[in-house]
Amino acid sequence: MTWDKEKAVKYKNDFIKETYDRINLTTRKGNKELIKSHAQKQGESLNGFINRAINETIDRDNEKEQK
Repeated sequence: MTWDKEKAVKYKNDFIKETYDRINLTTRKGNKELIKSHAQKQGESLNGFINRAINETIDRDNEKEQK
């Protein structure tokens, strides 16, 4: 069986479509590089950092609501 790049890309895209939700984030000019740089300093990808920031904020907000 030969490796078919188009099939591999389609498989990956289908998997992502079925497994993940997409969010389009808009930020001011220059913020993307600031956020990306900070994420790299933390050893994270941009996506990983944004997800962590969201999850930590949700957790913190939920803790406030329980008090």
